[in-house]
Amino acid sequence: MEERSTEAIEGEVLDKLRRHIRILVDIGRLSVEDADLDRFLDKAVVQIARAVEINHVKVLRYRPETADLLLVAGVGWKEGVVRSATFSVELRSPPGRAFQTAEPVSIKDFAEHEDLVRSEFLIEHDIVSICNVPVLINGAAWGVLEVDSTRPRDFSQDTTEFLTAAATLIGTALRHEAQPDEQARLMAAVAEAQRGQILLREMQHRVKNNFQLVLSSISIQKRRYRDPEAHRALDHVASRINAISLAHDQLAPRSEGQIVRLSHYIRALCSAIRNQAEEVEIDAECDELELTIDRALPVGLILNETAMNSIKHAFGTEGGRIRVNLVGGIGYGQARLTVSDNGRGIQNPKENGSGLKLIASLARQIGGTIGQKSTDAGTTTTLTFPLIT
Repeated sequence: MEERSTEAIEGEVLDKLRRHIRILVDIGRLSVEDADLDRFLDKAVVQIARAVEINHVKVLRYRPETADLLLVAGVGWKEGVVRSATFSVELRSPPGRAFQTAEPVSIKDFAEHEDLVRSEFLIEHDIVSICNVPVLINGAAWGVLEVDSTRPRDFSQDTTEFLTAAATLIGTALRHEAQPDEQARLMAAVAEAQRGQILLREMQHRVKNNFQLVLSSISIQKRRYRDPEAHRALDHVASRINAISLAHDQLAPRSEGQIVRLSHYIRALCSAIRNQAEEVEIDAECDELELTIDRALPVGLILNETAMNSIKHAFGTEGGRIRVNLVGGIGYGQARLTVSDNGRGIQNPKENGSGLKLIASLARQIGGTIGQKSTDAGTTTTLTFPLIT
């Protein structure tokens, strides 16, 4: 009896592996036959649902301009959410963690994972169990492939390996899909511009890979320590690394060097911060300005540090609002970044606090000055700095 039971189990596993192989072949064929990327992804998620025997599948694409993941293809979801629903890329978000670390993330039951957040989207669709794998292009994460279950499910290694293989096929299709446009652009560009674009793209991939390794290390360290204070410290470090990573997402080549579209960077950073604190609203108004990468990074880190301080100290459980304003043309070739909140103000100001020291040090790096005013109606921090590109 025991022997027959073992044979039956082995037979089921073998049948599943055969099904996985057949469907991977089908996905590979679809990637060649269908030149339209959206159509290919729509068909691919149906095949993946067949293979995993699950009702909910989605493909998420990272958008650097808003620092979020957009649901670009899916099956099993409510009408209207595909190509409109978005998800956080922060480490407490399962797809965000898979994207940031470039590693699979599986959850048998959200009730057993206090360190990961179950989004409103998942709650609305009664999802309790998920498995995410990154979609990679040249080693850097493009997005995430996710399967979701409405009942607790222990996703096996076979399932994770199948999803990883399917994500690899999707990444290959994405790389091929970009080639015609890339070729046309390369033909139209001058030789030096070609070289600049290629080197920039290669550098961005390498930098992204390095950030993923660091964030993966932080994620591992969080699992080793249960102390909430240690978790908060590691989350703060991760937010600073993410702020640097977002700046590299906004890089554009210029004859004078690598330029960051500062307005895009500020908006993307605000979106990333908003995703870390759902009870806090962040509004951003920005003039269209540009800075070199070495000058844009301190601006982004100052914004990140100031906003995180507001989230940590200014608001109670009811949350609040942070307003970010970036304007150029201040004084003689200067710009001003203003970050204000409607919180309770700084209760016990520490002039030598590490956060204020970091902000002041970052401002000095770019020849800027920091001003701060705080009342019981909120705190406003102002960075004024020269616009040198």
